[in-house]
Amino acid sequence: MLLEYINMAMSKAIYEKLEDGTYSGVIPECPGTIAFAKTLFECQEELRSVLEGWIIVKNRYGDKLPIISK
Repeated sequence: MLLEYINMAMSKAIYEKLEDGTYSGVIPECPGTIAFAKTLFECQEELRSVLEGWIIVKNRYGDKLPIISK
């Protein structure tokens, strides 16, 4: 169930190539999740890691996770 949530959230990610050739990524449905990396692949991996940490913090403080649908 958690893996499904992570995969669904990652499918909503928005990536942008920055002026210096690096990438940024955000998941708008999960406020505060943002990542930066040299390559798109590295940015995707970093964003997944950020999302996992974000979920842990939300759970620790009893915050509800946003509903992410297709």
